[in-house]
Amino acid sequence: MDLTEPKTPELPAQQGHPKQLYMLFFAEMWERFSFYGMKALLLAYMVTQLKFDEPKGYAILGSYAALVYTMPMFGGIMADRFLGYRKAVMFGGILMTVGHLVLAVPEDWSFFYGMAFIICGNGFFKPNISSLVGTLYADNDPRKDSGFSIFYMGINVGAALGGLLCGYVGQRIDWHYGFGLAGIFMVLGLVVFYFGKKSLEHRGLPPNPEALRKPVFAGIPTEYFIYGATLLVVPAVVALFHEYELMDYIMFGLGALSLGYILYIAFQLEHEARYKLFAALVLIVFSTLFWAFYEQNAGSLNLFAMRNVDMHVAGYELPALSVNNFLPPAWVIILSFFFAWLWPALNRRGWEPSTPLKFGLSFILLGIGFCVFYLACQADAGSGLISLTAFVFGYFFIICGELCLSPIGLSMVTKLSPAKIVSMMMGIWFFASAIGEFLAGKIGSLMSVPADVVENPVLSLPYYADIISQIGFYSLAIGVVLMLLSPLIRKWMSDVR
Repeated sequence: MDLTEPKTPELPAQQGHPKQLYMLFFAEMWERFSFYGMKALLLAYMVTQLKFDEPKGYAILGSYAALVYTMPMFGGIMADRFLGYRKAVMFGGILMTVGHLVLAVPEDWSFFYGMAFIICGNGFFKPNISSLVGTLYADNDPRKDSGFSIFYMGINVGAALGGLLCGYVGQRIDWHYGFGLAGIFMVLGLVVFYFGKKSLEHRGLPPNPEALRKPVFAGIPTEYFIYGATLLVVPAVVALFHEYELMDYIMFGLGALSLGYILYIAFQLEHEARYKLFAALVLIVFSTLFWAFYEQNAGSLNLFAMRNVDMHVAGYELPALSVNNFLPPAWVIILSFFFAWLWPALNRRGWEPSTPLKFGLSFILLGIGFCVFYLACQADAGSGLISLTAFVFGYFFIICGELCLSPIGLSMVTKLSPAKIVSMMMGIWFFASAIGEFLAGKIGSLMSVPADVVENPVLSLPYYADIISQIGFYSLAIGVVLMLLSPLIRKWMSDVR
């Protein structure tokens, strides 16, 4: 198999962005509304409603988040080899819709089954809609990073609205109504993509339609066999939630296999393409650590906000889940305009940092954000409640760090990967996030608060402050190391910025 064939030829330079970007923007926006709206409720729902102890809640949340970001590796492979991006996105969207609606059913069985459908659906939806964005630009089009930043803003518009509304409905009205609201907006995202996909023209079609129709078992065509096999994964995922201790072996085993497989592919490539893939792998490995720290937002910082942040504004107490899950995407929305302008502006002057330097900067900013949280904990140790201003300010730095890594990483994968494995490498990128999410659950469990001090903010605050400080200092150290390595990584990247 020739993995080095040229990609789509360069397109003429244009001032604006392709119109299809905005269709994908809105489809992803409503899908992310549903996903992050539901995710905002998970840990608090398990701890307060299902009465799971905190370590178990963190373990299940980590397992769920890890599986959510593991499945795109398989969904990417299926799209690359058989389905194409469009069919994969539609199938994934349908499964996610089913999952959200199942979660809205107030029955014991629905919780794990709803999450299992969402996991499987996300595996097909997430990597392939991102890959579709990559097809809109030529390889060295200077608009590409900016285009991904705009797309990333769409993700966060949905995430902000989902966290705000679903968090409020779940915490203040009814948890299952919150899950149901997420399902309604998942349907809207699917409708936007269904009616807009024709504008993509030749992009995202199956690579070999004949192979897709070929029977593989009992006369079942390949396409429907893939769909059926995916549905059989759902009960297996449910079983994993009940035996979540097995996730240690699964995640690290899959990590080793994935790394070995990509290295195997790399050594079949010519010199330049091989080292580009090496560069991508190094940055992907570092991204795992970033997400392990960053994703405290969906876990420990949810409970931290409920217990140790003063949510009173002008005599009104804001719902903590809504605030904590609104702040990160809201900052992304605000700052995306700045970063979408910043990178092209620096590029025109020859000052744009290389991708490895942007990754290093992301850790520095992340570390500063957690240090702000820690300093607030020290300043307000007497009351046990840090100010909402400090909470908002800390997230400002954390999100600046995210914007130096996440949209840049999406773009990096499409630029450094051989054409025939772009979607699979996008899946690997999300799998790195999966390991990060899994590790985030383990880090969060270190902040578990004993039941007898949960209601006392002065006594619960130290459980968070110590680990928050360590996250801050380790992030700063990793950022420095990555910046020192950036000249070598930049050399491997050859002509790619």
